Amino acid sequence: MTKRHAKEWDSSIGLDTPEDIAGYLDAALEDGEPRIVAIALGNIAKLKGMADIARETGLSRESLYRALGENGNPRLETLLKVVKAVGIRFSARPAA
Repeated sequence: MTKRHAKEWDSSIGLDTPEDIAGYLDAALEDGEPRIVAIALGNIAKLKGMADIARETGLSRESLYRALGENGNPRLETLLKVVKAVGIRFSARPAA
């Protein structure tokens, strides 16, 4: 029997507009799991170009990949820099 390998799903596919990107990150934030938020932001950063994000934030590409990866645990400062660099703004609203 031939082994089949599932292709990893790239969640950043289809994030064509700033509204799509903001909605994707908003959904990750609503999930409430810090790891999911970091991964979503990492996917967005990859979509925008990690080298460009690194240059704009003053952080190394390697540290961004680590912080925004599967096992990452980014500092708030890193999250805020990346959010600004990808063109998103955090805002607060009352919980429903």
